[in-house]
Amino acid sequence: MSAATLPDLDALQRELGAAVDAAADEAALEAIRVAALGKKGSVSELLKSLGGMSPDERKTAGPAINGLRDRLNEAILARRTALKAAALAKRLETERVDVTLPVRETPAETGRVHPISQVVDELTTIFADMGFSVAEGPDIEDDFHNFTALNFPEGHPAREMHDTFYLPTREDGSRLVLRTHTSPVQVRTMLSKKPPIRVICPGRTYRSDSDQTHTPMFHQVEGLVIDKGSHLGHLKWILEEFCKAFFEVDQVKMRFRPSFFPFTEPSMEVDIQCDRSRPGEIRFGEGSDWLEILGCGMVHPNVIRNCGLDPDEYQGFAWGMGIDRIAMLKYGMPDLRAFFEADVRWLSHYGFRPLDIPTLAGGLSN
Repeated sequence: MSAATLPDLDALQRELGAAVDAAADEAALEAIRVAALGKKGSVSELLKSLGGMSPDERKTAGPAINGLRDRLNEAILARRTALKAAALAKRLETERVDVTLPVRETPAETGRVHPISQVVDELTTIFADMGFSVAEGPDIEDDFHNFTALNFPEGHPAREMHDTFYLPTREDGSRLVLRTHTSPVQVRTMLSKKPPIRVICPGRTYRSDSDQTHTPMFHQVEGLVIDKGSHLGHLKWILEEFCKAFFEVDQVKMRFRPSFFPFTEPSMEVDIQCDRSRPGEIRFGEGSDWLEILGCGMVHPNVIRNCGLDPDEYQGFAWGMGIDRIAMLKYGMPDLRAFFEADVRWLSHYGFRPLDIPTLAGGLSN
């Protein structure tokens, strides 16, 4: 191509400039740039033609073509800037922040502590004030710790009363179980520590049962005192003080009824005074109704003996209650199954703020 055969550069510039100004978005603008300045674009082809011209022709055509290219680049840059500004303005219009909205709460404020964790903290706080420590043990237990040491002999019908989850039989013929109560923790504590012993044993337990008030996995807390002079009077005082602190009432009447547990003798069921005259509501420390809340008794001499202690020298008492049950009673939750369904809406309603740590001075359930 010679200088004489070059197209009208002014007309080409007007044509390309109009296309640039008409580009509706950055994608269309990019297509125009590639068509004009790309490897095979119209302006790029003109620049390639300079090599076939004579020196005198290049002196004239070169500046004209390069000038066209530079002006086109400037026009494209200006149009791209305008398109970006328009897109930003549109976003700012549609995504405007409403500064009148309240400030979002931090995760520490929006998060909730599960009622089970809350009640465990409350239990720990109450009994720690009485001098108790927390003891823990494995969820999977052997027959000795779960049954035999607790005065359940081989073939005893009480073993079937628990509807136990058994694991597959081992090579020696024995079978591990998912613990049916937290009493094995008491056994392990007596085997590993010397009296005096004052512990509570919160944890998960497992029984084959499921309905509105029972689940295959639930939570239990047991307490144990082993000493030389402990007696039922001490047990009664501890349980009364616990109920007053936990249900946050000044006074509460309790009724102790004879019962039977293989690991205590004598054994008792404990009822607590309440008022159930209002539908769907229970008030503790008042009224003329009674509600069973826990079981307790003096530790059976056989259990003390099985744990390596002399029952003629040491005696003690123990009690146990369902954490899920007392949580339902205190906080008015009607269905136990909801505890384990992981419904955030339920947790948001019944849960507790993580920074409201239970204290006896400040209140257990602020």
